[in-house]
This record gives sequence, structure tokens and C-alpha cells, in this order.
Amino acid sequence: MTAAPALVSIVDDDASVRKGLARLVKAAGYDVETFASAQEYLARPRPEDPCCLLLDVRMPGLSGLELQEALARTGHRVSIVFVSGHSDIPRSVKAMKSGAVDFLTKPVDDRELLGAIERAVARALQDRREQAVTKDVRDRIKTLTAREAQVFALVVTGRLNKQIAADLGIGEKTVKVHRGRVMEKMRAGSVAELVRLADQGGVIAVKP
Repeated sequence: MTAAPALVSIVDDDASVRKGLARLVKAAGYDVETFASAQEYLARPRPEDPCCLLLDVRMPGLSGLELQEALARTGHRVSIVFVSGHSDIPRSVKAMKSGAVDFLTKPVDDRELLGAIERAVARALQDRREQAVTKDVRDRIKTLTAREAQVFALVVTGRLNKQIAADLGIGEKTVKVHRGRVMEKMRAGSVAELVRLADQGGVIAVKP
């Protein structure tokens, strides 16, 4: 099955700019949606497809940078390419530090813009893959019992079974059973892999 085209959202208060950018982006094979303001963009349903946001900096109401901040606060991860009518170094530095893919100045070179969009979509796809992996790992962690979770948090610190038994006040054989179940439920073939999964799942290693 062929993957659907990536979605590019264009937010700019200038109708002629929106129209021109939309025509260029659509011709490059992307799906396109346009918005006249940051508020209008925020009001629309959140897309599930990997997407790129082409964002003007200076607009009535919320500015592009303020929209970037608003999206970050809500945990909405989207790859942003800023397109500004002014060469503004402080704003561009702030945007890039906050995770923007690029900061371009109007009039934008078509090839430069499409290259930035390509990088933004690639980042969005990578973010989506990483989010899926993290969710899968966390779902596995949820299957652990409270005791198995304790053993898990100690195993990834490098503690031996007898040390874990002493830490938890249980028998070493019981630790071995819990450890085996942790390895099975987490689908880990080694302690090194278990440590990697703990890191992906946000497990805080317990240090005695």
C-alpha cells in the first residue's frame, strides 16, 4: 500500500503568500492546508499524519514564535519551518533553539524551501517512529507486577540477584523468577537490552 503524502500546513496572514506557497508545495507532491492565523491553526483538529508547518513570524494576534511556544506547551510535536519577511537574527536564533528545522527569509527560493520541507517531514517521520517505540516499551512495562517493576529497576543498575534479594528482603530464587518474568515480558534478550528498554520507557533505576 502506498503511503499517503505528508501534510504541510501553511500559516500566513497574507492571502497571496498562502496561495503561492500552497501551489508550490502541492506541486511537489504534498497534501496542503492553509490558515490565515495562528489561532485558526490551533482551532483545527490535530492531524495524525507526519507533517510540516510553514509558519510566518509576524502576524496579527499570536506571532509565529508564540504559536511555536503554544504547541510545545501542549506537547504537540510538529516540524516547523519559519518563513519571515524580515531577516531577524534574534528571532531566528530563538526559533532554532526551540527546535525549528529552518528559518527562511522572503522571498524564499523554491528549491531552498522544498529542501527545508523535506528535512522537516523526515524529522516528523522519525519523531513518529520514536513515539511508537516509546509507547510500545511503556505498554510492556505496564504488564509488570509491582514486584517485577522493583526487580526491573534494580537489575538495570547492574545489581546481582543476591544483592537484589537483600535490597528487597526476599529470597534469591524468588528474584530469579521475577527477573525471568521481567525479561520475558519486556522481550529482552540480555541485561544490556533491558537497560536500553528502561531508558526508552523512562524507568528510573533504583540505586541502593
